[in-house]
Amino acid sequence: MMTEKFLVGTYTRDASEGIYEIELDKGQKQLQNLQLVAKAGNPTYVAVSKANRLYAVDKGSNGKGGAMALDNSSRPATEINLCLNEDTNPAYITVDEGRQFVYTANYHTGEVMVYKIEADGSLAYQNKMVHSGDVGPRPEQESGAHPHYADLTPDGRLAVVDLGQDRVYIYDIADDGSLTQASTIKMEAGFGPRHIVFDAQKHVAFVVGELSSKLAVLSYDEKTAHMDVKHIVDTIPHDWEAHNGAAAIRLSNDGKFVYVSNRGNNSIAAFEVADDGSVELIQLISTEGDFPRDFNFNEDETFVVVVNQNTNDATLYERDINTGKLSVVQKDFFVPEGVCVTLEK
Repeated sequence: MMTEKFLVGTYTRDASEGIYEIELDKGQKQLQNLQLVAKAGNPTYVAVSKANRLYAVDKGSNGKGGAMALDNSSRPATEINLCLNEDTNPAYITVDEGRQFVYTANYHTGEVMVYKIEADGSLAYQNKMVHSGDVGPRPEQESGAHPHYADLTPDGRLAVVDLGQDRVYIYDIADDGSLTQASTIKMEAGFGPRHIVFDAQKHVAFVVGELSSKLAVLSYDEKTAHMDVKHIVDTIPHDWEAHNGAAAIRLSNDGKFVYVSNRGNNSIAAFEVADDGSVELIQLISTEGDFPRDFNFNEDETFVVVVNQNTNDATLYERDINTGKLSVVQKDFFVPEGVCVTLEK
């Protein structure tokens, strides 16, 4: 297939109206055809189910937040329902196909929400977990727990990354969507964990620290859900003194390369992964724009798309699947206030 499509979640503070779609023409090596998929309030994160329902975080006109369900088979996508029962909009959303749940992580309220996917694709509130307790030492952590990510582990548990508490939690998921803690690990003070990816073959996980601009490799025991820190590396140069917030993390399907975006340094850091899970920086490449929140691979991972929120643009890289290195093939493609990039399969 010579063209592939990506969904882009955005903030709607300025130029953006909601959720967008862009095409990748692999033959021409270019992004094209920006299209508004659905109007929404700060739909910063989106996910698509196998039934082709589009689930996005949303903020209503009354300030309440939560999740929205859309039929992704039409353009514009048609709304199925809204489930806005939180005090503000979440920061992450994902689909659990096996259990037919949707999970959101709400950075501002310290909550992880569980929604049931009904037969028509609509969402119904099911359960939640509220984080509280000790927080890290940095100013961004003073206001409390800040879950930034909630998604499935390879063995079907729920991993929740809490930036405020410097913690990663692993939860068992009951049939009714209730969450029971299976394990937790406290990162070094001020690490500020944001997102995590797992490699089931190596029994490791990679955690990006937003506040520390570091990447940590954790061992992960699927039997007990126990985690240990194996080693930690920087995602930016040692002499970088301006602000930076590490953001997204992606692992190649072959497990050989991990990538992290840096907001401030405005780069993608590429790491080679050894057989034991340890990582080594092999490239630091500019995103050709400001504040790269997210990026993603295309289907065969020969291209990478990054969105730069502050400069309202996307950059396209070609990726060498053998060396893992990226090269810019297109920049300055207009995408308003981009926050997340999701490949439509």
